[in-house]
Amino acid sequence: MLQIKHLSVTHRQDLRTLLKDFNLVLNPGDRAVIVGEEGNGKSTLLKWIYDPALVESYVEAEGECVRDGRTAYLPQELPERERVLSVYTFFSEKESFWNAGHRELRLLARELGLPQEIFYSEQSMGSLSGGERIKLSMARLLLEKPDILLLDEPSNDIDIETLEWLERQITAFPGIVLFISHDETLIERTANQVILLEQLHRKSVSRWTVANMPYAQFVEQRRRGFEKQEQMAYSERREERAALERFRRIQQRVEHEQRTISRRDPSGGRLLKKKMASVKATERRYEREHAEMTEIPVSEDAINVKLNYQRPLPAGRVVLELELPELRAPDGRLLSRDLKLHVQGPEKLCIIGRNGAGKSTLLRQIRSLLEARENLHVCYMPQDYNELLDPAQTPVDFLAPSGDKAAVTEARSFLGAMHYMTQEMERPLGELSGGQRAKVLLLKLGLTETDVLLLDEPTRNFSPLSGPEIREMLHAFPGAILAVSHDRKFIAEVCDRVLILTENGLEAQRP
Repeated sequence: MLQIKHLSVTHRQDLRTLLKDFNLVLNPGDRAVIVGEEGNGKSTLLKWIYDPALVESYVEAEGECVRDGRTAYLPQELPERERVLSVYTFFSEKESFWNAGHRELRLLARELGLPQEIFYSEQSMGSLSGGERIKLSMARLLLEKPDILLLDEPSNDIDIETLEWLERQITAFPGIVLFISHDETLIERTANQVILLEQLHRKSVSRWTVANMPYAQFVEQRRRGFEKQEQMAYSERREERAALERFRRIQQRVEHEQRTISRRDPSGGRLLKKKMASVKATERRYEREHAEMTEIPVSEDAINVKLNYQRPLPAGRVVLELELPELRAPDGRLLSRDLKLHVQGPEKLCIIGRNGAGKSTLLRQIRSLLEARENLHVCYMPQDYNELLDPAQTPVDFLAPSGDKAAVTEARSFLGAMHYMTQEMERPLGELSGGQRAKVLLLKLGLTETDVLLLDEPTRNFSPLSGPEIREMLHAFPGAILAVSHDRKFIAEVCDRVLILTENGLEAQRP
């Protein structure tokens, strides 16, 4: 069992309340997903459950956590200390590795799509691809046979085959799983409880919701509930306005009679006094009823972004004619050979493949070719945001480098639509989270004149609540999109064609 009692969490820097009187009970078989926009305290909650010392430097937390059984925690990013370890040392630090039999390790490596000898590799963890690090970190956790799994973004950077493996692991896990993910498909297939963390009224009010139901049902039930509550609230207010109008007319008539009544008619005065008492009683009743009216529902809106400077691409224009004999990694390793790719007009293409196949390397080479073209306007969103972002710049500086007043105003307006607070707009990008930096890069696309988008895992740091908005925006883009993604919702809803990068080139995905 995992139980949280009366947890309140306050950010030390801006005194913002992330959680207030939060309560939760999970039992074996519960698979709960935490969702919410960036900065709402999802990762903080997981860290506090595992070890309050992990968050005490930036938040104040009061509450009680009761855990029954062994707890294992997967952080969003590998700690710096572990990045320099060899794979072998990374595993050998845990007694569970030495207790695992040869057959168990062989089966685990096969499920991960990795060679068994990887466990004994002297290659550093930091030099592996993001997907390989996630796989090995998950493998080390599972070898410990925990009762409670805390997973912070386990679906980041892993290929579709491993995503399906992760789904099976979460679904089959006999204990408790509490996880954060931006992958809607994984959430829909695994979670049987939803924990929603919200920041309302420009992040001045925190709200949490725990729903014992699958994610898709939660989203639909929440939408219907909001619509019903909104209809009731506005209906009650229409009825109130009509009743108040009638009341005001009666009140004005009684007040007029009071002013004009003759003092020689004491019986009439007593009658008017009763009428006025009735009017006052009615007014007090309306005030009580107003206080008890159905509230107009408030929610944390999904991010709002548009591609304001998009350029339609003629259907006959050839965007890319690629013939590449070899694709090599930066260290010289041969990744693939005989690559051929033709892209024409406003096509939306996605390249998939196993981790380490060279998808990002290929996209960077395509970028160098297309940016040399004078008849194309290319925008690029890398998987590693540091390729484009200067950590010393602020979001406003990055979006409006000219400093022009109109450009700065537009940048601030766009950042506000992305739920940026004024103080966050002025912080260095290096101090912002991955999700906040992803928003800045997405906004750059919206503020740049473009007809070709090159996107490397564009949805990986956006909440599942905002995912539909981003997919709809990209689907409506009238230019060409060449993307690398493992997001199955993105692939299904945005992309016209899917190619798999293999050792022997690009192959069309089978239906």
